[in-house]
Amino acid sequence: MTIEPGDAAPDFTLPRAPGETVSLSDLTADRNVVLLFFPLAWSSVCTKELCSLRDDYDSWGELDAEVVGISVDSPFALQAWSKEQGFQYPLLSDFNRQVSRAYGAIYDEFFGLEGVSKRAAFVIDRNGVVRHAEVLENAGELPDFDAVRSVLESI
Repeated sequence: MTIEPGDAAPDFTLPRAPGETVSLSDLTADRNVVLLFFPLAWSSVCTKELCSLRDDYDSWGELDAEVVGISVDSPFALQAWSKEQGFQYPLLSDFNRQVSRAYGAIYDEFFGLEGVSKRAAFVIDRNGVVRHAEVLENAGELPDFDAVRSVLESI
C-alpha cells in the first residue's frame, strides 16, 4: 500500500513504553505530526537522524508539529535508547509491523532480517490528512527535512 499526500492517514495506537500507548488521532487533535519510520534503534544512520531532530527539537514545536518515531524494535529497547539519547519526542514500537505495512514503509528483507521498517517521513495535519509522504528504499539516506519543514510552514 502506498500513502500519498491528500490521503487520510491510517490511525493507530502503539506502545511507547510497557503499559503506555500513543494514538495518532490523539496527537493530531493538538498539532500537526511529523511521523518518522526508521529501521533499527542504535544503528548509526538512525542515531544520526533522530539525534539531529533532538538537537533541533524546539524548531519543530515552532512549526506546530510533534515529532514521532516508529520502528519495529520492542518498546523496551526504544525506551532504553530514548533515555540514553535524551529524545524529547515519543518513539513507538511497531513490533507487530501493522503500522509500517499500513504506511507502505516496510522492507521484505533488510540485511537478512524480514519486516524491518523503511526510513520514511510523513506530515499529517490536524485533520488526519497526509500532507507529505516520503518512503526511502536506501536506508542510508535521510528524509528531506527541508521539504518536511516547507510543508509544515504551508499548513
